[in-house]
Amino acid sequence: MQAAHSQSDSSQSASPGDPLARGWAALPDSYRIPDRAPSLDEALAYCRHLAETHYENFHVATWFLPKPLRPHFHAIYAYCRISDDLGDEVGDSAAALALLDLWGRELDACYEGRARHPVFIALAETIRACSIPKEPFADLLVAFRQDQTVTRYETMQDLLGYCRYSANPVGRLVLYACGEVNEETREEKFRLSDATCAALQLANFWQDVRVDFAKGRVYLPQADMRRFGLSDETIAQGRATEEFRALLRYEVDYARALFAEGLPLIGQVSRELAIDLDLFSRGGLEILRAIERRNYDVLSARPAISQRTKLALALRAIGGMALPFLRLGSRPTRKVA
Repeated sequence: MQAAHSQSDSSQSASPGDPLARGWAALPDSYRIPDRAPSLDEALAYCRHLAETHYENFHVATWFLPKPLRPHFHAIYAYCRISDDLGDEVGDSAAALALLDLWGRELDACYEGRARHPVFIALAETIRACSIPKEPFADLLVAFRQDQTVTRYETMQDLLGYCRYSANPVGRLVLYACGEVNEETREEKFRLSDATCAALQLANFWQDVRVDFAKGRVYLPQADMRRFGLSDETIAQGRATEEFRALLRYEVDYARALFAEGLPLIGQVSRELAIDLDLFSRGGLEILRAIERRNYDVLSARPAISQRTKLALALRAIGGMALPFLRLGSRPTRKVA
């Protein structure tokens, strides 16, 4: 479904020099907020199409979920996908911030029953059915706004503070959507989910050091870089020195320990969700193993997981959730230079 939009809508159309106009011009027309709110069926079809055409692993992830839950995951994914694109695909910080503010107002409208964008029409049904509060959705927008102004993090704690908004809300939304949130177990499940989501975020950061640097961002903690005798110049040169490899080894060990910290969540949720959690944890750990196989050189080429490995991970997830073949350790003590 393509969402209709009007060029006369003052909330998103203005003179070419207007930040909103610049932002929308860089994105698919279907992202715009339509004049007329679509029907629920149209909105669900929009989210399903977005989810299934933008994320290669989405089909695998939803295989293991009960069919009635899939529309909720489509809606949540669509919200996260467009939110991310508003912040990361525009190439203009002022325009991105304007779009994210508009998207935040549409989130408010969703909770007030007056949203028009198909994502929020579908999301409203998910929010109602799963009793999801606004906070995790709003938190993601905090991270995407932060991306426009913050490009370096001094310590790992600072970086984990960013993950608290960029990654952890996704895990919490999944728990809500699967009916896994109750007063008795809420805080413990959130704690374990946060560890897993932060670990996944870190694994992606370590995999994409070169990609992120091209965007002007360095997620390796600055204090750690100084401790290992490194600067941005090392990344710019694209040469994995012994010092760089030692730093990456240290950061990979830390991310692996975070995965270990979150692993008990797999035994505390339904089997269907447990398979998904196991699959994504295995995938994140496999990214770390791919980095290790390259001897921590993520500068000359991006470590990748083959399609064969992805299939093997899915089969292992179906077969059991013990992860006996992975090396998991305690979280290392972080030393600040």
